[in-house]
Amino acid sequence: MAAVPSTMIPLGSIAPAFELPDTQSGKILSLRTLSAGKKATLIMFICNHCPYVKHLNKALVELSNEYLQKNIAIIAISSNDAVQYPQDGPEEMKKHALQEGYPFPYLYDENQLVAKAYDAACTPDFFLYNESLALIYRGQFDASRPKNDIPVSGEDLRRALEASLQGLILEHQLPSIGCNIKWK
Repeated sequence: MAAVPSTMIPLGSIAPAFELPDTQSGKILSLRTLSAGKKATLIMFICNHCPYVKHLNKALVELSNEYLQKNIAIIAISSNDAVQYPQDGPEEMKKHALQEGYPFPYLYDENQLVAKAYDAACTPDFFLYNESLALIYRGQFDASRPKNDIPVSGEDLRRALEASLQGLILEHQLPSIGCNIKWK
């Protein structure tokens, strides 16, 4: 379980467009459709097997249920190589999403082009965009990590989401830490 930090791309970067299959509905979903009319859009690169993601899954679902009600789009993407990591393939993603109660689409980036376009580096990796799809936060969920005894709260991402609702951008942002994306 090597800890890899997220890439702190420049704030203001525009979200790259994508169309990916949703493992829960079987439909092809696009960023344009999912973000249309939303106050902000949160894109999360996660996967099934990463201990860093498993560590915050319950809090992530709770936070998502709260902010989906506040007109924020929330999208999860897995870009891991499912040949080397079959537990991160589409069928397992669907099972995992149902088991965890994911209230957001869980998209599969088989060719890893979306992860590369976003410069995603780890799981979890969080990117929050304003209503114009300009990046306003890239950073950690909170300071909790597996085995560090800090309770999972989502406080960093929650502050960023609250700021986005007020049209503000947080000045202090810390990178996320997690398992590296499993590249082909």
